Amino acid sequence: MTAPESAVRVDGPWIHRDVAANGARFHIAELGEGPLVLLLHGFPQFWWTWRHQMVALADAGYRAVAMDLRGVGGSDRTPRGYDPANLALDITGVIRSLGEPDAALVGHDLGGYLAWTAAVMRPKLVRRLVVSSMPHPRRWRSAMLSDFAQTRAGSYVWGFQRPWIPERKLVADDAELVGELIRDWSGPEKPDDKAIATYRRAMLVPSTAHCAIEPYRWMVRSLARPDGIQFYRRMKRPVRVPTLQLHGSADPAMRTRSTAGSVEYVEGAYRWRLFDGLGHFPHEEDPLAFSTELLTWLADSTQDR
Repeated sequence: MTAPESAVRVDGPWIHRDVAANGARFHIAELGEGPLVLLLHGFPQFWWTWRHQMVALADAGYRAVAMDLRGVGGSDRTPRGYDPANLALDITGVIRSLGEPDAALVGHDLGGYLAWTAAVMRPKLVRRLVVSSMPHPRRWRSAMLSDFAQTRAGSYVWGFQRPWIPERKLVADDAELVGELIRDWSGPEKPDDKAIATYRRAMLVPSTAHCAIEPYRWMVRSLARPDGIQFYRRMKRPVRVPTLQLHGSADPAMRTRSTAGSVEYVEGAYRWRLFDGLGHFPHEEDPLAFSTELLTWLADSTQDR
């Protein structure tokens, strides 16, 4: 098996380093100078999923930082702390550790769920919000519980509730399932074999599979628990920062109808962009289109009014 460091600290124009936040150590990749844009990966990936956007952001005059979420990539694998409120505090803690007053958050999939959460919990630290392939947490809960088509599309989340079996499946045959999920959830322009091999190697780092699944276990198991009820009640607070929501029309894991309803929870400037024919990973399937939309939004000062 590939050594953990070489599996996640992929070479490129960026620099790798670790920062301390919220009682843990987080690996980041950093490129460029300027206003901070903090990039948050989803499942089953790690920071490297933002490699194309990091270059585009740095070239446009931004400080692009992609972090590994708790338990994934080069970040600490702690025994607990995988509820969204704590994971959001990881993110805002990293912003502070980087010495910045705020950041534009860009999140995909689980990273998008946490970006929504951070914008509600610590609005002063979030300058702008960009979410891809993930509805607002309250919208996610509603869709998963009341929309049969979304419940079926998100069947993998229900499967994660079993103990130990999902972890074993994720790492079996050199994490072959990771490649299958990425291919199945992508549109026609799928990540190439080299990229998929990179994600498979990262999932094989010890304890990664367990830690990557834990947030999804909390999202389901807490639905009827006091901590979950309190979290979703807290998420009623409107998002007041300018928000851009990006989605692939061919996303089989998160349906367009489920995601589009998130505008109900946004009081700030809001823009919706649907990428025709793209799947669950628009930032990798068509990085130029995604980066163009992202940079246009970040540069549009009228959205701050």
